[in-house]
Amino acid sequence: MLIEVEKRVKSMHINKVEICGVNTSKLPVLTNEEMRELFKKMHDGDKSAREKFIRGNLRLVLSVIQRFNNRGEYLDDLFQVGCVGLIKAIDNFDLSQNVKFSTYAVPMIIGEIRRYLRDNNSIRVSRSLRDIAYRALQVRDQLINKHSKEPTISEISQELNLPREEVVFALDAIQDPVSLFEPIYHDSGDAIFVMDQVKDEKNSDEVWLEGIALREAMRKLNEREKLILTLRFFEGRTQMEVAEEIGISQAQVSRLEKSALTHMKKYM
Repeated sequence: MLIEVEKRVKSMHINKVEICGVNTSKLPVLTNEEMRELFKKMHDGDKSAREKFIRGNLRLVLSVIQRFNNRGEYLDDLFQVGCVGLIKAIDNFDLSQNVKFSTYAVPMIIGEIRRYLRDNNSIRVSRSLRDIAYRALQVRDQLINKHSKEPTISEISQELNLPREEVVFALDAIQDPVSLFEPIYHDSGDAIFVMDQVKDEKNSDEVWLEGIALREAMRKLNEREKLILTLRFFEGRTQMEVAEEIGISQAQVSRLEKSALTHMKKYM
């Protein structure tokens, strides 16, 4: 099977300019009826029907790889990997199910490309986690093929006989890093990027107002109290270190610190 896939991908790569370049409009488009007829011929062992079916669905691969064109990968490489996913979809598609081939094939093509990107990712994940994640992805594909719907994590973990949390952790570990500047929506205007949807916990209005209140309260202290609080809470010094720096006892530092904090509370 693997040898057959490699041969077909190589044969498609010969015409990569026509497929990945400006001549993509020349690729054939098959109707649902034509696909069903070709599937029947493929099941009867007609190799030419299989080749025609593959070429008739290369537009699916082209449409998918456009989603990954900002990853810095060569489109030719992504196209070849997408073709592998297409062929896997063809080999596993059940014609008796009331599902369009494109509906079934697109997730398979996306999954194959994501696996390729994960394998070539500079961020390394332990072998055991990768094994669990890949087994989970295989079970997911099998369940989709069997029930024609997306399985839950619980269903996948039951098939693997593993705790649900372990499966979730493994799948999270192999997720592709996403650029904060990756567009998630574009409608003839300014694009919305991932960073626009990320909440900033450190610079919220509440934190900003608290910072203003803190600075105003600090202004009410004398210079020695300001110095003690700055050394203690902004520079992380111990009371003993503060005492040595300003030339007083640790007990005096403790009293001045408590007095300054109590004074500040009146203005917070």
